[in-house]
Amino acid sequence: MAYVGHVAPVVGRLSSENAEGGSPQSTLPDLLRYKNLHAELDAPAGIWWARMAPLGRPSFTDGLLHDIREMHRELARVVEAAPGTVRHVVLGSSVPGIYNLGGDLALFARLIRAGDLEGLRRYGRIAVEAIHRNHTAFGLPVTTIALVQGDALGGGFECALAHDVIVAERGAKFGLPEVLFNLFPGMGAYSFLSRRIGRVAAERMILSGRIYGAAELHEMGLVDVLAEDGEGEQAVRDYTERTGRRFNAHRALYETRRRVEPVTLHELRHVVDGWAEAALNLGEADLRKMLRLAGAQDRRMAGLATA
Repeated sequence: MAYVGHVAPVVGRLSSENAEGGSPQSTLPDLLRYKNLHAELDAPAGIWWARMAPLGRPSFTDGLLHDIREMHRELARVVEAAPGTVRHVVLGSSVPGIYNLGGDLALFARLIRAGDLEGLRRYGRIAVEAIHRNHTAFGLPVTTIALVQGDALGGGFECALAHDVIVAERGAKFGLPEVLFNLFPGMGAYSFLSRRIGRVAAERMILSGRIYGAAELHEMGLVDVLAEDGEGEQAVRDYTERTGRRFNAHRALYETRRRVEPVTLHELRHVVDGWAEAALNLGEADLRKMLRLAGAQDRRMAGLATA
């Protein structure tokens, strides 16, 4: 599956073949053109592939969050037009070595310095609404898969945790660095980690600021499928083929997980409100650390552009 550049907008392509039990391709609407991500439907495999490609820093910018929302709406339209065509929704990244580096730190610093509580809440709520849609599989009969082929930090890690399945290449790194600038990850980390590994382990991970390798998280049960570097996409295909005959059982199991240990949108919004209030308590030294991290991310992207 080829993509054109890691920041170039592309039009998702619909395969000319039909998915098993699906409707003819001609009944499907064209996928939208996005500026900050790539989308493609592989109808024969039943996989909706999406890859984040934010313009600028590889974080959850306003533009990327907007395109994700629009893509989720388009996904629902496609499933409604051709039931059974999409069984798996995969979110990865087209930025080499980076899944997503989390929240828009430069924006956070500006809002904090301006004392803009509502601006912080607004950003956080848009982010957790997208995360919650992933967590609930968009209310559709699909499974969600995070394909992590690089660094998933802060909100990038939170985003991955919201999926039914995490497939990660061995070289991928995960972490929650917010404690380094005196804040906590407020967009799902505590909710998802505490349900997966328990409250004590979740708090230890959040407060450590550590970077974890994919193999370590696989041993902890947070990464479901560990792939060798460069083989993540094939690992996703192998997983969907291996579980294909039992798709109904797997999908129903993930739905049961959500019913037994639900992460509600109300909970996520409530945590975001606390995160925004805590952010306004940051001092200038904390903000300088935040901006240094943002600067390091910019330099990393500049290095990729000249590589």
